Amino acid sequence: MTKADLWKRYLKHVCPCPSIDLSLDISRMTFDDSFFTKMEPAMKSAFDAMDALEKGAIANPDEKRMVGHYWLRAPKRAPSPDITTEIEGTLARIKSFAADVHAGKIKPQKAAKFTQVLSIGIGGSALGPMFVSDALGDPKTDKMHLHFIDNTDPDGIARTLRIIGPKLSETLVISISKSGGTPDSRNATTHAEAAYKAVGLEFGKHAVAVTGVGSHLDKQATTEGWLARFPMWDWVGGRTSELSAVGLVPAALQGFDVDAMLAGAAACDEITRKHDTMKNPSALLALMWYHATGGKGQKDMVVLPYKDRLLLFSRYLQQLVMESLGKRLNLKGERVDQGIAVYGNKGSTDQHAYVQQLRDGVNNFFVTFVRVLESGGEPVQVEPGVTAGDYLHGFWLGTREALFGNDRQSMTISIRHVDARNIGILIALFERAVGFYGSLVGINAYHQPGVEAGKKAAAAVLALQNKVIAAISATPQNAVDIASKIGAADEAETVLHVLEHLAADGRARLVEGGSPDRATYATKA
Repeated sequence: MTKADLWKRYLKHVCPCPSIDLSLDISRMTFDDSFFTKMEPAMKSAFDAMDALEKGAIANPDEKRMVGHYWLRAPKRAPSPDITTEIEGTLARIKSFAADVHAGKIKPQKAAKFTQVLSIGIGGSALGPMFVSDALGDPKTDKMHLHFIDNTDPDGIARTLRIIGPKLSETLVISISKSGGTPDSRNATTHAEAAYKAVGLEFGKHAVAVTGVGSHLDKQATTEGWLARFPMWDWVGGRTSELSAVGLVPAALQGFDVDAMLAGAAACDEITRKHDTMKNPSALLALMWYHATGGKGQKDMVVLPYKDRLLLFSRYLQQLVMESLGKRLNLKGERVDQGIAVYGNKGSTDQHAYVQQLRDGVNNFFVTFVRVLESGGEPVQVEPGVTAGDYLHGFWLGTREALFGNDRQSMTISIRHVDARNIGILIALFERAVGFYGSLVGINAYHQPGVEAGKKAAAAVLALQNKVIAAISATPQNAVDIASKIGAADEAETVLHVLEHLAADGRARLVEGGSPDRATYATKA
């Protein structure tokens, strides 16, 4: 294809969205001229399904709940006045709470003012807030400094608490969990409570809960007199919760313009709500995913933002896309094993990491570039008439060209700069694309049975561990002996892994090593 042909193809297939200062270029995707005509009936069904979703249709039949993250930035669209009032009231309380913290009206037990925030959450309760914090944060202008615990790793928890160090007395903790029983968040919160107690501070006077009304965490926060409680509604899934209290509370405390984030998302919703495929960037994204993957997840999506501030965007999209689309069964109950794997880094770091494989290796992917027009920073010339930002932009153009020259597909999202409004736009753009794609391939993009299965399996292992601990004695026994002793002879491998973990933590003793079936364990000496 000649440069002239590519120019014509670009003009035909670029989707400019001037009202949100965004464009989507799909011209380097290799669909043919009949693709959109062939897909239009399926796209029409996807538009209709999205309309029904926004009007309050039950999107999760197994959970009997609506999916309403779009109402968060357009409360008047909610299907009931009560929901509208809840959304508007919660936003007002978030902004008021943050203002009072910044002004010192709400202050810690023994310090003059809160200066730090420790946000505790897992999955959607962490990935969105972490992405936004990194994208918009600036140590010179942030009103508070954010720290995150997003795992049940005690070493990671301890490291974060050590970073906070003596400023713990100035730290406001946000514990985020819809049910209040999610082990990862509960465990981290328990560690935080212990840290406050160790320095003579009452945890409740430094804590905020974001949780479901009536949850275990909600009851704990009420009983212990925590500073505030903000709701997590059952109609907002974790991976689409960034523009709820989950993301807005830490963002407001850090000092970001949450109204601008919501306004950006609302403006993107207005464009992507329209039933005009060629002018709807979310619809085009979904169709390109379908084209690139054969509608069956046959290729991975590589997300490459050419801006340091968007480094965590690919991590955020991993959950949004993979948890939404990775489904074993379709809506008819047929096994389809759907999904799109997502990974990414940032430009131009990627150029010195894995672009070699993208260019010359296995062709099992398509690229989504995110291009930021404004360089930002200082306009220092690194060569006569050339800035570091010019190099970054040149690397994007060069990488795009090199990939296309070897039959690698890509598309490019362009925004002017990274600010609160544009972050809201990007979040909304991909949220709706995920919904559209779910309709195109006939799966439920709004539940996560695999996640629940993993949680149940983990609970079963912990129950087994308790039996193992009770069965360990002063007499050395191997994994097979202990498995038989606790009535779980077929779980010898799991019992061995539990014994190895307990011994490494000093809660059991490895008496004699050797092959896995002969290694013996006993109580501590």
